[in-house]
Amino acid sequence: MADVDRAAWRRRSALRVVPPARPRKLAKVPFVELADGRLQGVVSSGSDIERVYVSSVTSGSHAYHCSTNNNRPCGGLRGAPCKHLHALADEAVLQYGIDRVARYLRVEVEAGVDTGTGLLRRLDARHEPTPAAVVFSRFLRHLAYLELPGSTAPLPELHWFPATGTAR
Repeated sequence: MADVDRAAWRRRSALRVVPPARPRKLAKVPFVELADGRLQGVVSSGSDIERVYVSSVTSGSHAYHCSTNNNRPCGGLRGAPCKHLHALADEAVLQYGIDRVARYLRVEVEAGVDTGTGLLRRLDARHEPTPAAVVFSRFLRHLAYLELPGSTAPLPELHWFPATGTAR
């Protein structure tokens, strides 16, 4: 997409488009979002290519959880966030920046903390089970968009996003 096209698209967008803080690789953490009062996403398993984990940290309470997409608890949850949660937090910092993630989770960041892992160490966290279905469904929806051929035509299911101007 040319810079002129990208600028025009941003002007027509109803929502402000925020570019990633830094580029990130999608193989380990293909989906990360700040939504529903949580930092949440999907993390690939390090041992089984067909297994993914849904990991989350709740804003404010800092309750964390990690399970497979069919709600089997992560074996790495032993009184502290597992490696999947650390990977999720690190990718969130790449995607959104340390300040935005810290603000969303409502945690103070000291000078020198610049990774998600460092941010997790600042949390007074506890484990609290959270269902994985909603996050995993959103991830699958995002994957479905990747399978669509490139087009400038509007997508019917996104018709409620105004293309230009304001709604009348």
